[in-house]
Amino acid sequence: MAYAINTPEGTRDRLFAECRERRQVQTALTTLFQRRSYAEVSTPEVEFYDLFLQSGNPMPQESMLKIIDRSGKIMVMRPDCTTPIARVAATKLKAVPLPQRLYYDQTVFRSGQEHKGGSSEIAQCGVELIGAAGRKADLEMVAMAVDALCACGLKQFHIELGHVGFFRDLAGRMDMPAEAMEQMRVLIEGKNFAALGDMLEPYAGQSASTALRRLSRLFGGAEVLDEAERLTGGSSALTYLRKLYTELAQAGYGAYIRFDMGLVHQIDYYTGVVFRGYVEGAGDAVLSGGRYDRLVEAFGRRAPATGFAVDVDAVAGCLPSREPPRVKFLVHFGGGELSRALKAVDEHAVGTCELSPCENLDETERLAREKGAGAVLVLEEGTERVVQL
Repeated sequence: MAYAINTPEGTRDRLFAECRERRQVQTALTTLFQRRSYAEVSTPEVEFYDLFLQSGNPMPQESMLKIIDRSGKIMVMRPDCTTPIARVAATKLKAVPLPQRLYYDQTVFRSGQEHKGGSSEIAQCGVELIGAAGRKADLEMVAMAVDALCACGLKQFHIELGHVGFFRDLAGRMDMPAEAMEQMRVLIEGKNFAALGDMLEPYAGQSASTALRRLSRLFGGAEVLDEAERLTGGSSALTYLRKLYTELAQAGYGAYIRFDMGLVHQIDYYTGVVFRGYVEGAGDAVLSGGRYDRLVEAFGRRAPATGFAVDVDAVAGCLPSREPPRVKFLVHFGGGELSRALKAVDEHAVGTCELSPCENLDETERLAREKGAGAVLVLEEGTERVVQL
């Protein structure tokens, strides 16, 4: 008795339309990246676990898929593309002048995603701008994020901007243990309003408490910056975000930009502007990025950096479905006619014509009917004719 063999938990097969839609998104993104002078790099699917310890990557170790090599060293399936690329920039590309514009089209692997209804293997396309600090680099990256989602054919989407410096400034005004600070960060990031209010209750008398209580609700249009300024008395992070927005709006990107002052994820990893892209129809962010000025230095080369990654399958799932091409012709060919038969297939629209593997014409006609084709092109002994079905 034969038993069905399923794919491992958190993985699945992708067939036909899903493959076409994924490739459509990958092609749109990589074409844009190349046009903007980003060069492709590829890193191994398996990395040493120590790489991510050395980088200070905040990804929980339980989310990494681990394996043991023959020497007993712990390896992980690549859980993130940015950290390995930072390693490459600090080592293999050390002699290449900065800034470096790099892009990738790779899969990352994360354990536990299936328990949240997600996949353990995530196709990502992304960019890293390494060796460029400041406003112009941040403008380039946010504009590129908008252009990337536009290039994929999306219409209803927006990019939410935040700045980790805003939370750091407020947290620095609080007399609070580090452990409680991290708990507060997690609650703000998760927009857990009730639990955040309860946690901050003992700190109600401290100056930044009211602003921190409101932080997870500070999201929306440019008016969010005004409210944040009223609550806090202003900060350099807010001033910076306002300048970015002014220039992005002048360049025609204003309609796509919103703000979320509660974007405080991984504050030990990110060092400045952070952003996420949301699309109507997707349950979570389809794009995520920000500035990470200390990561490359962990591998021996001081270089500020910023970048983002696009979840290819999440974007593809938001695109309108397209009818696949239908086979209209089968080509039946005799001995010595292979070259002409292949040429005939290549001259038709993609997916509408294919060769028949059948030895006689009756079998080819039966196969054509099964496939829903309307005709058979017959190539024999230098002749050509069409049999309508």
